[in-house]
Amino acid sequence: MGLAGQGTERRPMIDLADVHLTLESGAGPVNILRGVDLNVDAGETVSVVGPSGSGKSTLMMIIAGLERPSSGRVVVAGNDLCALDEDRLALYRRDHVGIVFQDFHLVPTMTALENVAVPMELAGRRDAFERAAEGLEAVGLGHRLTHYPGQLSGGEQQRTALARAFATAPDLILADEPTGNLDQGTGGQIIELMFDLSRRRGATLVLITHDPAVAARCDRQIKVADGTIVDAGRPARLPERMAV
Repeated sequence: MGLAGQGTERRPMIDLADVHLTLESGAGPVNILRGVDLNVDAGETVSVVGPSGSGKSTLMMIIAGLERPSSGRVVVAGNDLCALDEDRLALYRRDHVGIVFQDFHLVPTMTALENVAVPMELAGRRDAFERAAEGLEAVGLGHRLTHYPGQLSGGEQQRTALARAFATAPDLILADEPTGNLDQGTGGQIIELMFDLSRRRGATLVLITHDPAVAARCDRQIKVADGTIVDAGRPARLPERMAV
């Protein structure tokens, strides 16, 4: 849900407190997250950086409600995720979150139009295909509506994934290395498009990236190491880019 009419009022979008995740393995318990505290305001763009295996993707999975923490508080868009069952978590994701993965995660047997329409169909929107066509037009793929993922280039597949992520006008966009499988030029176009869509829709953006130039474009850089946040970044400036 967009932030139109909210002016520059600061509102929490993400509120994590003392979040731990411990998984069992044959060698004993593995501590993935070790007491993470994180606050992100509505409308912020935040990059998450750190070495591979530091817990960045796991942190994003917890914010998305796709992984449950072992302990701690996870409140996103006003929802206490630890108190929700699986059905309500699915509704939370449907209504509040758009996710962009490195590997696109498109359904291969569906056209671009059908892939983008899916979340809106699940939300019961009767105009799902009309809005999906508008979304694909917005990312420059109005001429590729009936093409299947296997008929699209990597950049076109990620544009389709972006259109799908923004389809339901979510409060929050989570992007995990969205350019990791793209060449530099195509990746740059995807990043420009993602920032532009986030700004125009008034969405909060949390972006995992290994690219320092991309990370620096965000309002704040959060550094993760060994399952903890070692630097939460400078105080965020709330950008003047709320939806009209």
